[in-house]
Amino acid sequence: MFSLCSSSSWVCCTQILRHWKEQVSVDQKTSIDCAALIQTLSRKNLPHVAEEILFEMRSEGFPIDSLALSALMLCYADNGLFPEAHAIWDEILNSSFVPNIQTVSQLFDAYGRMGQFDEVIRIMRQLSMRHSSLLPEIYVLALSFFGKQGQLEMMESTLRDMTSRGFSMNSATANAVLTYYSFFGSVAEMESAYARFKRSRILIEEEGIRAVSIAYIKKKKFYSLGEFLRDVGLRRRNVGNLLWNLLLLSYAANFKMKSLQREFLKMVESGFNPDLTTFNIRALAFSKMSLFWDLHVSLEHMKHEKVVPDLVTYGCVVDAYLDRGVGMNLDFALSKMNVHDSARVATDPLVFEVLGKGDFHSSSEAFLEFKRWKNWTYKKLIATYLKKKNRSSQIFWNY
Repeated sequence: MFSLCSSSSWVCCTQILRHWKEQVSVDQKTSIDCAALIQTLSRKNLPHVAEEILFEMRSEGFPIDSLALSALMLCYADNGLFPEAHAIWDEILNSSFVPNIQTVSQLFDAYGRMGQFDEVIRIMRQLSMRHSSLLPEIYVLALSFFGKQGQLEMMESTLRDMTSRGFSMNSATANAVLTYYSFFGSVAEMESAYARFKRSRILIEEEGIRAVSIAYIKKKKFYSLGEFLRDVGLRRRNVGNLLWNLLLLSYAANFKMKSLQREFLKMVESGFNPDLTTFNIRALAFSKMSLFWDLHVSLEHMKHEKVVPDLVTYGCVVDAYLDRGVGMNLDFALSKMNVHDSARVATDPLVFEVLGKGDFHSSSEAFLEFKRWKNWTYKKLIATYLKKKNRSSQIFWNY
């Protein structure tokens, strides 16, 4: 392939055409990939050159396929030349070519960047009249497009039109729609969408569960979060410990320690094995409430379950002891933990949305972020943190 010139469009067009003709004269089987050429011109912001190239190729009898036309249409749309893009789109529709779904998706995105959402509706209507076989895929594409753009009314209108034509949503699409309501809609709209999908017996998967949970967490509606999780079904196995962990988090948020312990026992009795996130939710609550005995029992339980602590776990211990001014006992507290392990964070980030990050955790992450080349063990991080806090004279440290 040849490099595109950076001079005027006429000179550039002439050079490209001359190269193409030379290639054809040497070997009649050799042809320029027209679509790829137009895409390159689009990236160079040369849509008019692309138009000239296509015109000259047609005049030379070079066959123009749907890929080339689609590339030119997207070239126009990406450069904000929407009337020209409309003309090419109409040409494609009036020809024997069937639009490619990927091309339609890219066209939607181009209109979305310019806020031309009505044009997306127009394209859908045209496709419904001329290529109804594409409608199932087009509806899914449009729901995703409007949802990602936060255009919930248009997404809902598309959903109504879809169901009125007899098309049903699969679980993946429904969960995506619920996610968009969670991100861009009100809590009431989100709850209404969830109730509708539940009536349709659509299973809410991890994506939807997380999105709804984040919406409740941001609004600090922890009671509603708990009710939602119970309604989804705490005994479901296909999402692992996610539902139980979020339920424990809803109690830890307000430090309802008795309820936290009660639900933890129910989780274990139901046959679920606590994971790192489960233990760290409890450890964070115990640490903030200075419940040292409960914290140590939880650490013993982790060891029994062979769950390896992470930076969050160590932070719970360090912060609990330093905040209470009993740093001299930190050596004993950490004696049963392997401080020589390499530091890592493996806790579900949703935990930090509710309980935040402790001081040791936050400080240590700064070292891990900006000094990646160094093998930071928990021992090194703790020693560095203590030095930073300038409390060496108050703490007995014999590592």
